[in-house]
Amino acid sequence: MKKTIISCTCLMMAVLLMSANKKDDTMVKENGVYIVNTTTLGKDVKGYEGPTPLKVYIKSGKIQKIEFLENQETPKYWKACVNHIQNKWDGMTVKDAKTKEVDGRTGATYSSDAVKKNVKLAVEYYEKNK
Repeated sequence: MKKTIISCTCLMMAVLLMSANKKDDTMVKENGVYIVNTTTLGKDVKGYEGPTPLKVYIKSGKIQKIEFLENQETPKYWKACVNHIQNKWDGMTVKDAKTKEVDGRTGATYSSDAVKKNVKLAVEYYEKNK
């Protein structure tokens, strides 16, 4: 009986330590820049063909750039969306990015809407976790 209790206690401690050391890759800080990855954060945010993950780079409360990650969107429409919307947030404050309505790309509406939702998720995550 005593060995069982000790074994259970050791097992519980191991699980606790593993969960405490679990790394959250949603946001990292490199050279003073916070990088929020929406791969997990926005997994339910879908464009026309599926998730549209991004990396949002934030420094001193301002968005530096948006990096578009691999997705399954139709290349022709995705390219049109990226070309139209990519720099819309550059230099924008996090506060403004949460509320400002950025125009999407006609013909790539689902993709544009997904990008906008992912940016908002990223800046909200940044504010709560910086």
